[in-house]
Amino acid sequence: MTVKCAFHLVVLCIPVLLTGCASVEPWEKGDLADPIMQFEENPIDAGIKEHYLDYREGSVGGTPAQSGGCGCG
Repeated sequence: MTVKCAFHLVVLCIPVLLTGCASVEPWEKGDLADPIMQFEENPIDAGIKEHYLDYREGSVGGTPAQSGGCGCG
């Protein structure tokens, strides 16, 4: 490995190491659970996709969606 390559590797690794893990206080968790913090742009489309996958795979759960358990959504 050349010196230039090693330098670039170190420069690329520094931001990753500086990000670290942040601790979240209990009173801040409500802000993080806000629906605006979800990654999906359109929650309706995400719900339809999740319902389709649940029906196709025969499994339900592991998502923040809530339903009555009757398969109606």
